Amino acid sequence: MSAADLSLREAVQTLYSHHHGWLYGWLRRKLGCPHRAADVAHDTFERVLAARDALCGVEQPRAWLTTTASRLIIDEARRERLRQAYLAELAPLMDAHEGHPSPEQILTALQALEQLSAVLEAVSPKAREAFVRHYLDGETIATVAAGLGVSTRMVGKYLAQVLVRCAHLGAP
Repeated sequence: MSAADLSLREAVQTLYSHHHGWLYGWLRRKLGCPHRAADVAHDTFERVLAARDALCGVEQPRAWLTTTASRLIIDEARRERLRQAYLAELAPLMDAHEGHPSPEQILTALQALEQLSAVLEAVSPKAREAFVRHYLDGETIATVAAGLGVSTRMVGKYLAQVLVRCAHLGAP
């Protein structure tokens, strides 16, 4: 490690050890949130490291740190305003497309389909086919019975078997 690198490292360590606690406290009071204060303090020192040359000859490190931290806070606020404006612009578009499901609705439907698939895998092939043909394909019980070569009463039992298993999924 060269003498210049060693000197820079010592300068950063000194700046951090002497001023990090103070900067964190200042940010905590200013932002009212210890987590955000810790994040901004970290980002401030990260920016200090990126501007190595600025470390040389800093006469008022606290003023320099508060200015850097304040600029980071302003940048964050600017990004948040932009995000809110973007969401405000999207809201009318989403309202105009009411027929489209929301991501939450899509997720709920996928979870329900996964549960139904698991139930259908757990029942006999005839019960599975009876359920699919009757509830998904819309066939009558008599048509399903004729296709499976069983009585309509047996188709009713197959359907009840699947529905009971589905009901147990929702039971606490």
